[in-house]
Amino acid sequence: MPLEIVTIPCLSDNYAFLIHEQLTGMTALVDAPEAAPIEAELARRGWGLDFILLTHHHDDHIAAVDTLRAKHDTIVIGAAADAHRLPALDLKVEHGSTFSLAREEVTVIDTPGHTKGHICFHIPTVKALFSADTLMAGGCGRLFEGTPQQMFTSLSKLAALPADTKVYSGHEYTLSNLNFALSVEPKNKKLQARLKATEAARAQGTPTVPSTLADELATNPFLRSQSPELRAMIGMENDSDAAVFAEVRRRKDTF
Repeated sequence: MPLEIVTIPCLSDNYAFLIHEQLTGMTALVDAPEAAPIEAELARRGWGLDFILLTHHHDDHIAAVDTLRAKHDTIVIGAAADAHRLPALDLKVEHGSTFSLAREEVTVIDTPGHTKGHICFHIPTVKALFSADTLMAGGCGRLFEGTPQQMFTSLSKLAALPADTKVYSGHEYTLSNLNFALSVEPKNKKLQARLKATEAARAQGTPTVPSTLADELATNPFLRSQSPELRAMIGMENDSDAAVFAEVRRRKDTF
């Protein structure tokens, strides 16, 4: 039986995700922004909580860990490099580390940029990527600690995954991200269509996460440094892909 993945809105615009395997009853949580909505969803479904997977140290991704751990017998997993600023870790991982959730193998991908110690979790068998604040729907995270080159390299790792991968990102920023995307690639028909669909979804209060990697490759400007239209719009037709990315990120910061 495939894993069930549940998107949980938290705080004002965060998402946490529950991963559940029915046969064993195993349940894992990716990031812990706020305890109440997570506990409510667990109770509604009659699930326990066996694992908490942490992508990075920002408070809006870890604030509820200790509250949840006090109630559940859970194993907390996070980056070894960031252990000093994460809640106490039961399992410390790094790029290329693997571990199992029930019978499914999870691979850790090191993705510095948003923070130096940011990691993503990939479950190949169910084509799921938990990308938090690295690759977002229509965008990418701000570079609080890393360099543009680091983030470009991190995003390139994620862009190389199968196009039908579902991207579970950490925030509901899609509408603002796509409005910016249209400013640098206004003739992109797939982008125009995605913006309309996003507006309709948000008008109904429907989450726009997860997206698919195919959607991101077609519409996300931070994965489209090679686009002739985008390059012409920012006057960088002959620059490297990494340099184009850096300029697009700079523009987004002030959009």
